[in-house]
Amino acid sequence: MYHLIDETVSAIRRKIGDFTPEFGIILGTGLAKLVNEIEVEQQLMYANIPNFPISTVEFHTGKLIFGTLAGRKVVAMQGRLHYYEGYSMQEITFPVRVMKALGIQKLLVSNASGSLNPAIQKGDIGIIDDHISLLPDNPLRGSNDDGFGPRFPDMSAPYDRVMVKQGLDIALKHGIKAHKVVYVSAPGPNLETRAEYRYMRVIGGDIVGMSTVPEVIVANHMGLPVFAISVITDEGFHEDLKPVSLDEIVQVAAEVEPKMTTILKELISMQ
Repeated sequence: MYHLIDETVSAIRRKIGDFTPEFGIILGTGLAKLVNEIEVEQQLMYANIPNFPISTVEFHTGKLIFGTLAGRKVVAMQGRLHYYEGYSMQEITFPVRVMKALGIQKLLVSNASGSLNPAIQKGDIGIIDDHISLLPDNPLRGSNDDGFGPRFPDMSAPYDRVMVKQGLDIALKHGIKAHKVVYVSAPGPNLETRAEYRYMRVIGGDIVGMSTVPEVIVANHMGLPVFAISVITDEGFHEDLKPVSLDEIVQVAAEVEPKMTTILKELISMQ
């Protein structure tokens, strides 16, 4: 993998010069427009980056954006990769390893999720404190390269506790309804059944989505502090569960996006 990362980083460096990002940002559903807040210096399409997987989700753009946000240098993935798209876990997490090689010191992640907890409602924000993986694979499976990280990385605090508290404090200051949550990652692409929602709640989950955990595992493997934020787009705790459409999910995410943007911008400025 070193060879692939070196090749990719070299190609990116030829485009961005000596620009060294401090933060990596993965813009999932609900935060794509954060790029409007970035003073962009360079944009690279995934398709034009050697070895870079291409997002196939229709509302994920597929750009790597370099610039300044809240006075800090960032690299943002506008469009993330998912297991349900057919990629291996190593392919999904390859961009995180590339961003680390480019110099990032912290990783910020966003996503959309469904609520398992009646206290957490559609339109709320979740700040992820821990997770449960129901994915059928792990990005660290196979031989370990000690140059990246240890064979058995510790996951006792997968999300940086200081940034979690800062994110909650920022939300409180602005009157944004935010919860500290446990995120369950499912493979997708189907949404969950009533029984699956109940099961996920019983095992300790507050919200459920189809991403984030692979990237967080790899970030922890490489010693990168992580902050993850989720927009709650639907509710899975109702016994009379109604069908939910992709259009509804995207609409709710778009409505909450300004709140998520406020939290991330202030969080970055505090680091």
